[in-house]
Amino acid sequence: MKKNILLIGGSHGIGLSLAKQLLENHKVYIASRTNDDLESLDVEYIKFDATSDELDTSSLPDELHGFVYCPGNINLKPFKMMSMDTFEEDMQLNFFGMVKVLKGILPKMADGGSIVLFSTVAVGVGMPFHTSVAAAKGAIEGFAKSLAAEYAPKLRVNVIAPSLVDTPLAERLLNNDKKKEKMAERHPLKRVGEAKDIADIAQFLLSDNSTWMTGQIIGVDGGMSTLNIS
Repeated sequence: MKKNILLIGGSHGIGLSLAKQLLENHKVYIASRTNDDLESLDVEYIKFDATSDELDTSSLPDELHGFVYCPGNINLKPFKMMSMDTFEEDMQLNFFGMVKVLKGILPKMADGGSIVLFSTVAVGVGMPFHTSVAAAKGAIEGFAKSLAAEYAPKLRVNVIAPSLVDTPLAERLLNNDKKKEKMAERHPLKRVGEAKDIADIAQFLLSDNSTWMTGQIIGVDGGMSTLNIS
């Protein structure tokens, strides 16, 4: 069945990789701040800023079969250098923005629909300098489990928790070979993630191959969350 799938923030990185995969068989709607990398793709584009805008749902179809919320950030600083504004901004982008969009599109979600959200390995594995992003993404994990319980069996809700992925978002952490090698060594599989690694799992969760999965936090992290090989 050809599905209607809405991606929030699908113009680069993981979202763009996922959009390219989905276009083979589905109709894809992308709401994001920019569309520079979307012009050659057969997607429906909606200009949208997750930190400030209300999503215009008038251009969406009557039924959505999949929803993915991609926006996020990597704000790594010592706690003593984090202002309250930083915590509030990170929560707004990662959590409150997602809640606001979901409230708008839930009436359009078809029976059997799939919702895919993103967390981080840092929620389950304590890491220094991650207090703000881990707090915001931790809120997503708790929210997703509760939402999955509330909307079962009509909708499925799952969360992907990646480790570091080589995307524009992580450019500051991976902008030379030495940094890439150092980050790769932290993972049991000895490499950082690629956008396709995460997009593959998101596509699976949106597909009919995952219809007995809901309320799950799925680590796609090169083994970092479960293996200690030091």
